[in-house]
Amino acid sequence: MERRDLLKMIVAATGAALVGLPALASGQAPVAGAKTAFSEADIGALDEIAETILPRTKTPGAKDAGAGAFMARFVTDCYTAQQQAAFHAGLADIDKRAGGRFVALAPQARTELLRTLDAQARKRATEVSETGTAEGGEATPHYFTMIKQLAIFGFFTSKVGATETLQYVAVPGRYDGDLAYVPGTPAWGTS
Repeated sequence: MERRDLLKMIVAATGAALVGLPALASGQAPVAGAKTAFSEADIGALDEIAETILPRTKTPGAKDAGAGAFMARFVTDCYTAQQQAAFHAGLADIDKRAGGRFVALAPQARTELLRTLDAQARKRATEVSETGTAEGGEATPHYFTMIKQLAIFGFFTSKVGATETLQYVAVPGRYDGDLAYVPGTPAWGTS
């Protein structure tokens, strides 16, 4: 999968452009010696949230790809201070909605909570797109939009996601403009 296709998939799945993309696209160097503002417990919670979004089935899940650590690093290196604050507040809100800790919920309760948050995030994305940006600057997307984007982006750009989930075709390879298509071939999965 090409990066452009992945970014389109993220927009389709979340209803918003990838947050932090300007810093990533411009090749902004991370602050030297900067430490992530996430504790090991936060990274563990991010892993569990990402695993709920992209669970392990016949193929690896988001936790197998180390999505939590990726998300923490991406937020630290590519998000503005306002976006980072919204992301951290969102993690706290998820735990609050879970009645303590998200990781203590049963799998079905985790899924229901994240579906509720996804619906709220999609509604907010629709409202922002209809009204434009907020007064005084750019509107910060719903925190779940940021979490979901990073879970998808982190998973599909990881070695595990790219080689064990997607069909992997080594590049460079020869160009074949008339490649035979076998009906029923999955877009991703086992090769």
